[in-house]
Amino acid sequence: MDLSELRKEIDAVDEQLIPLLIKRMQIAEDVAKYKIENGIPVLNASREQEILDKVEEKCGIYGNTIKTIYSATMDASRALQHKIIGGGSQLRNAVENAERNKKLRITANGAPIACQGVEGAYSEVAAKAIFSESPIVFFKQFENVFEAVNQGKTKFGIIPVENSTAGSVHEAYDLIMKYRFYVVGSYNLKIEHCLCAKPDTKYENIENVYSHPQALSQCSAFIKNFDFTGINYSNTAAAAKYVSESDKNNIAAICSEQAAKKYGLKILKKGIQNVTNNTTRFIVISKKLVIDEDARKISLIFSAPHTTGSLYRVLGRFSMAGLNLTKLESRPVANGRFDYLFYADVLGNVNDSETMDLLCALSDELDEFTFLGNYHEIVME
Repeated sequence: MDLSELRKEIDAVDEQLIPLLIKRMQIAEDVAKYKIENGIPVLNASREQEILDKVEEKCGIYGNTIKTIYSATMDASRALQHKIIGGGSQLRNAVENAERNKKLRITANGAPIACQGVEGAYSEVAAKAIFSESPIVFFKQFENVFEAVNQGKTKFGIIPVENSTAGSVHEAYDLIMKYRFYVVGSYNLKIEHCLCAKPDTKYENIENVYSHPQALSQCSAFIKNFDFTGINYSNTAAAAKYVSESDKNNIAAICSEQAAKKYGLKILKKGIQNVTNNTTRFIVISKKLVIDEDARKISLIFSAPHTTGSLYRVLGRFSMAGLNLTKLESRPVANGRFDYLFYADVLGNVNDSETMDLLCALSDELDEFTFLGNYHEIVME
């Protein structure tokens, strides 16, 4: 039997499966109506697991494969039931009552903005690009920024969350998990690092280079090439300030050109980052939910059960709804049991009914689910 004949056999089997799958979905609609009338939740995890175990047992060597197909069918059935029942009332109410922003960029109306570091920091550049009319308030640590927003000292905070070269800023994601503030905007800033030192420092005398760990990582090839020792500092601009005030003549800082000028340092070399189009993504955090009318990015926190394939099934739900995940970050819960929470960025808009239905379904089903916001991502040219 050749391939074309085998494909005809598969087509014939599919023709038998399609009406059966349609019938199953029609019954799922009736199940949803029954659950509405009797106040029964959509998800019955124990029944699903019982069915999957029986399927695996009946199907012999194909057990795992067919169980995967069945689990996807169950996920589709539940998605349909959620759409009919219209759950997730708490999330729906939060989105419905959110402040709506009709502009491309969120505005602070002159209210102060919190960012980490000192004057000349990349966070300041991002903050001024988004909120040109607002004063910037600087804080030493990332958590101080969250606390400033938490205590109402500032309306918004600016936090770097990832870099195109060095990856995620894990401390930022841990704080997002802790505070669960809303994300109301993001900004992609192109980063050009400079090697800077006091005017009387000679290139050949430099031994130690100070900067934030992310900046050191982004310039790792340059540091290695000159056999410098990279020393972690709280912020790139703070490192520049430290070098300018130090009495040592064998140290330098990796920072922005703005920071070098601010603290009177000489720029020894520009563009020392590993990648030319080095970019850092900053987010705007807020205690109040503000949703852009035509936003394109959704941020979420969720958990997945400690069962085989659970994360795969959750992610499959996004695919089923036609949504593209652009970021997935796992962070430990720090409870001693190796439990994890997941941060996800998804391309979508909550004004789309199918997208909203999915978010509400997951909020009902998962033990941990937090909607962080729906917003624009601005790219600096």
